[in-house]
Amino acid sequence: MASFNFSTGRKALTAFSLASLTDIVLLLLIFFLLTSSFVTQNGLRVTLPDVAAAAPLEQLYVAITIDEDGLFFVEDREVARDSLTMAIEAVREGKTSLAVYADKEATIDGLAAVASAASALDMRVSIATEAATPSE
Repeated sequence: MASFNFSTGRKALTAFSLASLTDIVLLLLIFFLLTSSFVTQNGLRVTLPDVAAAAPLEQLYVAITIDEDGLFFVEDREVARDSLTMAIEAVREGKTSLAVYADKEATIDGLAAVASAASALDMRVSIATEAATPSE
């Protein structure tokens, strides 16, 4: 039987370039940064109502939280109902809208008080909700 010699006489490449790997890692990093959502966290924990469609809030807003007991918090500081307008005006700093984080057990009376304060300050009101999970 005849033996075959398949060697070419050239040495195998021992160097490996990491340039293409770093390009891929950079592209993945950019992809994840662009597709991730950044959510502002409130200091108070309330259960938001579920809705089918939700619109994102503006970045220029004053956060108003109404808990299940009907207490008001402006930027995580408890505020009495009668001084709500003054407290919002104190932290306003050029912001044009209010984001209301109302617990789903809170009454409409609290939302009416926030809407009245917003009207006095010529501000828009947005109600924070959570997206409803689709039923199976």
